[in-house]
Amino acid sequence: MLTISSSAVVNSTLWILAGFSVATWTIILFKSWQYWTLGRQNQTFTSAFWNAPELGAAVSLPPSQTKGPLARIAQDGFGWLADIKSPGNDSLRYRGDPQNLLERALERRLQREQRLLESGLTVLASIGSTAPFVGLFGTVLGIMHALQEISKSGSASLDVVAGPIGEALVATAIGIAVAVPAVLAYNFFLRRAKLNRTALENFARDFLHLVSRTSLS
Repeated sequence: MLTISSSAVVNSTLWILAGFSVATWTIILFKSWQYWTLGRQNQTFTSAFWNAPELGAAVSLPPSQTKGPLARIAQDGFGWLADIKSPGNDSLRYRGDPQNLLERALERRLQREQRLLESGLTVLASIGSTAPFVGLFGTVLGIMHALQEISKSGSASLDVVAGPIGEALVATAIGIAVAVPAVLAYNFFLRRAKLNRTALENFARDFLHLVSRTSLS
């Protein structure tokens, strides 16, 4: 037998959904800022890198122009080239074809950047899929409790039924309202992450082709 009130059940559910909503909009704002910032940084670095007169000038770009995912890919590539050319650097890490090893180094950086771009998306997906069920859970418990109270009162008039059941149904409505922006944001940022992944892969291939014709030849 339930001993808590219908209002307590619904209110507890609404507090949970409120937490979901705060988390959703916090992630949305953060990811929007993140993608905007990374986009600006990539544009600045791309312009400076490909306008450099030679590879040596691209290596020594100022710090203000070497921020963002593309810059970190290039820095890892340049760092790997500097390490492999260092005297006495004959560890197992550098055994094999230099171009293949450089490609693997760039791929590892790509994977790290992809994880950064997709951070927080799992939370959005989880909220989008669970929020309606949390709201429905609160509604079901609220209706169960309301029906028990109605049976005790012995009256099934509209005035008695509408209030408690209507209050319980609010939880389902709020759950759907919380889930919709989470799902939309997840789909939007997932697409942006895929587009950014494609841009990073294209730059990595161009970088590998560039250095293979100069530093690895």
